[in-house]
Amino acid sequence: MQLKYFLLSTLLGGAARAALNEPCYGSGGRAGVCVTTTTCSSGGGVTINGGCPSDPANVKCCSKASCGASPGNCRWTSDCGGSSVSNLCPGPAGFKCCQSTATGFGGYGAPAIPAVGGCKAVAVDGARKIVNAWPGRIRQIYCTRDCACGSGSDHCCGKATDMMCSDAGGTPTISGRQIAEWVMNNRGTLNLKYVIWGQRIWNPSQDAVAPWTSWRGMEDRGDVTQNHWDHVHVSYN
Repeated sequence: MQLKYFLLSTLLGGAARAALNEPCYGSGGRAGVCVTTTTCSSGGGVTINGGCPSDPANVKCCSKASCGASPGNCRWTSDCGGSSVSNLCPGPAGFKCCQSTATGFGGYGAPAIPAVGGCKAVAVDGARKIVNAWPGRIRQIYCTRDCACGSGSDHCCGKATDMMCSDAGGTPTISGRQIAEWVMNNRGTLNLKYVIWGQRIWNPSQDAVAPWTSWRGMEDRGDVTQNHWDHVHVSYN
């Protein structure tokens, strides 16, 4: 899979704008989806305010705690620990009725850790620490990008890792928040420059330690990967 990256200068600015049909954290922290209030109500869901920052007033975070046969609940398919049933949940096709009470996060084999070389030692060491702290939660790791160091992205210098935490690239999940907040809280040992998850960025040189919901927002970049809903981006000094 080829990931799309943007220059650091564009990553650090802009107002948060959660993308329509992309993830959010709904009532009670449940998996949610940003949809119009009409779509949510017609699908039997409930909305909360503030879950889809800067979107129009009629777009809110929609969740559905019960669907289909018990113990069905609406989740992103990557986060379902059982089978999923279509057409029982509001939003896009990837938001389905999960027939399990288990969280379903992860369950992956240990990913390959990049070798030191183009991927710098600080990034390799950081990736290893994150994987060890979250066994089974990281599916794959990307480090380098074919571009000139100094051209904008820390991937160009081998000083960033994308910690893929969903079933496939472009497949949304809500599992990355725990990992991203752990990265923030372990910024010193990771030699952290900044971390991105779910259209929000945290930089130790600019931001106070706070839950992900209080991180600085980023604008909609157009898809799940670019909005960081399938991986946690970690940049290192």
